[in-house]
Amino acid sequence: MTSGRSLITVSLLAFVGSAQAGAAEKPKDLAQHAAEAWLKQVDAGKYQDSWEQSAKILQGAVAKAKWEETMASIRKPLGKRKSRKLQSREASDALGGMPDGKYVVLKFATVFEGKGAQVETVTTTLEPGGTWRVAGYYVLDPRI
Repeated sequence: MTSGRSLITVSLLAFVGSAQAGAAEKPKDLAQHAAEAWLKQVDAGKYQDSWEQSAKILQGAVAKAKWEETMASIRKPLGKRKSRKLQSREASDALGGMPDGKYVVLKFATVFEGKGAQVETVTTTLEPGGTWRVAGYYVLDPRI
């Protein structure tokens, strides 16, 4: 975390959105459903549950207790979520610092009680079996 800046970087964080790959939905739609389901858990302060449903890559990189501690320290200063709107979603087969795979990076314009307008970036990954799960989470104050 940087002083004067609400950039919160938690590398290789992963949380589930339980969408399964289906014939009727496109990968970006499934990834968005997964990200939104995960964000609801985080908004509710259910950090332990979200870790337990996270992608294997996160569980191998961040212990459950550390995840809970980190998320609480990130989200508490933000306060309650007032609104959230999807800004963009980009698909990629490779992201820096991550193994090659299928990813969709989603950006949300979010307003929090404590910090006002922020940009939440949620990176989702497609796991074996066709389940999209969150693999990264950043919050950035767009005014900085």
